[in-house]
Amino acid sequence: MSSFLLLFSLLSSVVLADVVNLHWNITWVTAAPDGFARPVIGINGQWPCPELRAKLGDQVIVTIDNQLGNQSTGLHWHGIHQTGTSYMDGASGVSQCPVAPGQQFTYNWTADAAGTYWYHSHDMGQYPDGLWGPLIIEDPNPPFEYDEEIILTLSDWYHEQSADLISAYQSPSGEALDGVAPPSGGALMNSGKNITIHVKPNKTYFIRVICPASYPGHAWLFQDHNQTTVEVDGTYVQPKEANGNGLLTRIAPGQRQGVLIKTFNDTSKNYAIWDTMDVNMLFINKGIIPPPMNYNTNVTGWLVYNESAPLPDPPVFYSLGNANFFDDLDYVPLDEEPLLEPVDHQIVLDTNSVNISGISRFEINNYTYLPAKVPSFYSAITTGNYSSDPEVYGHVNPIVVKKGEIIEIVINNLNTNLHPWHMHGHQFQVLDRPDPMFGKFNGTFRTGYPHAAPVRRDTFMLQDQSWGVIRFKADNPGVWLLHCHIEAHTSSGFVATIIEAPEELAQTNFRIPQDHIDACKTYPMKYFGNAAGNIAPTNLTGANVDVPSYDYGAMYPPGTPPPFKR
Repeated sequence: MSSFLLLFSLLSSVVLADVVNLHWNITWVTAAPDGFARPVIGINGQWPCPELRAKLGDQVIVTIDNQLGNQSTGLHWHGIHQTGTSYMDGASGVSQCPVAPGQQFTYNWTADAAGTYWYHSHDMGQYPDGLWGPLIIEDPNPPFEYDEEIILTLSDWYHEQSADLISAYQSPSGEALDGVAPPSGGALMNSGKNITIHVKPNKTYFIRVICPASYPGHAWLFQDHNQTTVEVDGTYVQPKEANGNGLLTRIAPGQRQGVLIKTFNDTSKNYAIWDTMDVNMLFINKGIIPPPMNYNTNVTGWLVYNESAPLPDPPVFYSLGNANFFDDLDYVPLDEEPLLEPVDHQIVLDTNSVNISGISRFEINNYTYLPAKVPSFYSAITTGNYSSDPEVYGHVNPIVVKKGEIIEIVINNLNTNLHPWHMHGHQFQVLDRPDPMFGKFNGTFRTGYPHAAPVRRDTFMLQDQSWGVIRFKADNPGVWLLHCHIEAHTSSGFVATIIEAPEELAQTNFRIPQDHIDACKTYPMKYFGNAAGNIAPTNLTGANVDVPSYDYGAMYPPGTPPPFKR
């Protein structure tokens, strides 16, 4: 290519990139998605929260204005790698200070990977109260053809506010040890019940399925329609029919899946969209059979071909606990990226529930996550030559990795429930994840695993009392969370922190944006020094080292407004 043509090509790519500039007021509103009115968190006075859509290469600028009055907040862009912009990841207490009431904060990042994502609060266990929405990065040249697009969200819902649920969860009588969600609102589809989606005959639809659930996974099907999976968590995969031969397709909290369906030429009938929450997570693994009578784990919507035709009854599954699911380990990335090897650094995480000082918590290698007094990203850039010392980050379960390393993480789930693990800043290869009751990883994979080109995603479901192995390349310096995406578990310490190439972060001339500093001052929270907020990196006097011994449930009894600080 001539220098002129190369310059023209570069200029064209710049011209084609747009700026998506949004201003979102985050407020309390009232909604009743299942007929029960309750306060929810909306954006610009509306709930459900808006879809954010950008094109590949666009610059995304979102300014939030916290008008909640009684809670801090922040937004995490789930699945976006934030390459070079770790401080825009949106995890409160990790990449930024919480945004206090009355404070504005601006996120600015590049949409550098096409796919299906979502955004949500990463503060105060807040997103179950409704602060989330779809995030779509459009591909100008997708590797498949379709006529129209549909977004389908599958979630759980509760009549209690999230602060009340988490307060009860971490009380001495809390539920972290048995893991049963409160039986209140049940399942929602597109944030509602009995939804209808109008379709045209003889068309191919690309359906982006998003699971913003706060506790259970989901399983769904489109009645009588075959579906072909073409994307998982922002990774294109080789087309795979995932619901044939009686198999259901399931999705874990935090996951996304793009599927194609072809509509029929006959418009005389309508068809059910059937979804159920994972009763294995909710009840069966806990010996609660049958589920509580007042807790409906199912929700139904309809593909409407003909408004004059009746809506059919939903399919009936009498024994979902024994249902067969398509194994999502068998998806193959379209680019067939080979298994990453050799491994430079293996990390083994033993995870379980625990009672600490009468408070129900979760732990990783015998430590529960305790928030630092300085966001960990700020510690990485302000502790100089000590940034590679995990001690300076305090009790955030820090894992320090070097740039360019192939990292293998073994997660042993010693708990009696399933846990969806999500990593910020990366997609990882999922090498193997056996059925329940496999015990701890002994260094041997199952026959046939890992695949030559393992599935690559940012969230995977780990079976109860079993193990999983993932790998990724440390090619994105930053501070990234690795955590269970059950929101009550995250709030209960089920979190590790990956400190990636901190020596490189510390050597940059990065200047903390002014609204980051303003957020810290207003909250208030320090924005320099180690986990204790001390300038001397090895002086951790004053750092959080103990789980508070007070009764969360007694301190914030149901019905009282939660504080805006942690």
